[in-house]
Amino acid sequence: MTELTAIIDLIEPEAEALGFELVRVQFISGADEPTLQIMAERPDTGQLNIDDCAALSRRISHKFDAMEDEGRDPIDHAYRLEVSSPGIDRPLTRGKDYANWAGHEARINLIDAVNGKKQLRGLLAGIENEIIKIDDRKAGSQETALSNVHSAKLILTDALIAATIPVSADGADEIEQDTLEEQED
Repeated sequence: MTELTAIIDLIEPEAEALGFELVRVQFISGADEPTLQIMAERPDTGQLNIDDCAALSRRISHKFDAMEDEGRDPIDHAYRLEVSSPGIDRPLTRGKDYANWAGHEARINLIDAVNGKKQLRGLLAGIENEIIKIDDRKAGSQETALSNVHSAKLILTDALIAATIPVSADGADEIEQDTLEEQED
């Protein structure tokens, strides 16, 4: 299997060239072939639109194809490329995610248990010196090292929806009107 760190090192400059930040890069095993999943965001909105995803996908594909043509195939097996926005109930993968989304509900799965729990769920209280703070629903205020996080994501709540900036609503009225006209025909 290809080393993920080397793949990230190839992808990150492509994302940065478009003004995006990587949120997560991972291989997901599938029924047919593995998927290289890339989540990125615009720093100002925390999202990508469909054109952004397509632009990043093309850049990565062109780079990997050129490397393959030179005999330096970065991924030596068949795979699917998937580029997406992290979405509203996004994964929390970087220290700044815990700071940016403080006050919102999250589920954090731990490598090693904290006070007998391997999963914490509650309101994020931030991060300080790589120590995540969360007000767990059942266990109260808890802390764990960022390095102890196996996976984490925001929980979809009304407060999160209200706090999330839409990418753009431009053209939404026209799409809705076109849909209504088609239904009337």
